[in-house]
Amino acid sequence: MGKIKMDENSRMAALAFPLVAVDVGNRRMKFGWFGRVFAEPGRPAPLPEPESVFSLENRQEDYARLEGWLHSVSAGAAGELPESVRGSAEDILSSPAAGANLPKCFWWIGSVNRPAAARLIEWIGRRWPQSAWKLLQGSDLPIQVQVEQPERVGVDRLLNALAADRLREAGRPAVVVDVGSAITVDWVSPNGVFCGGAILPGLEMAARALHEFTDLLPEVSFPESGEPPPALGTHTEAAIRSGLFWGAVGAIRELIDQQARQAAGQREDFPTTAPWNAQTRRPFASVQPQVFLTGGAGPLLAPQLGPQVQYLPHLTLAGIALAAQAGKKPSQ
Repeated sequence: MGKIKMDENSRMAALAFPLVAVDVGNRRMKFGWFGRVFAEPGRPAPLPEPESVFSLENRQEDYARLEGWLHSVSAGAAGELPESVRGSAEDILSSPAAGANLPKCFWWIGSVNRPAAARLIEWIGRRWPQSAWKLLQGSDLPIQVQVEQPERVGVDRLLNALAADRLREAGRPAVVVDVGSAITVDWVSPNGVFCGGAILPGLEMAARALHEFTDLLPEVSFPESGEPPPALGTHTEAAIRSGLFWGAVGAIRELIDQQARQAAGQREDFPTTAPWNAQTRRPFASVQPQVFLTGGAGPLLAPQLGPQVQYLPHLTLAGIALAAQAGKKPSQ
């Protein structure tokens, strides 16, 4: 079937199921299976949640395991891929029925890694020719973008903002924090406009840079969950983990505060003098945003950012599903 063409008649294709949402990142690809409609007519539309999720490291790209997962979920399985299926993916593909009765899927792909996305699309066309795919661009998304170069904004940031806009309270701004290979902290206005934000190195990237640009510092790794490192590192590796982890926590907190302050200062009704925050010794922002957190390091960072932060592991996949639901025609 090939690429989904978003003409006036393709809105039905945009709403067709099963839908496979793909978040192609710099280090891994994450897949979400949406087997049915997101909301019933006449009822409030919640944030779409994938029925099953699967991920692949870009360095491995074990498409046999991906196909095993697709067979599993299309047969009615839910949740993460069971260990029994993980171990039998090659058996699935080598069986006489492999390639037969493959489900027709609609693939919606958001990517910040062009080579990885190209390889995935080539595999879809070769292995699943009856399926359709769409590589999303920022102009495909039903969200207003108010920055200097909107065409250069990463589609992952816009997909997260699209999902956060569905979640935020009416009239209240939102901050979306994505902690992956890079950390992004982005502002969504009370009117649902993506207004830009900040980009800084993620934990693993910063650790690799310290190692590669120095002679003696070792490269350290971070778990995706567990206890945070102690602030007082008693050996070199511990000191690096402390500096990078708590530095990221502090940067995220400060960026949220500064973005709220800047947004408040741009409002015509913002008072010239704001209430004073005795703890930070700075004025309060007039409007406190809702904060949504996603990304691989989210479970590790979320407890340190405060109870007001909502961790959503599949926020980008939800944004892809919302983009598919909208079926917006790309600009020519």
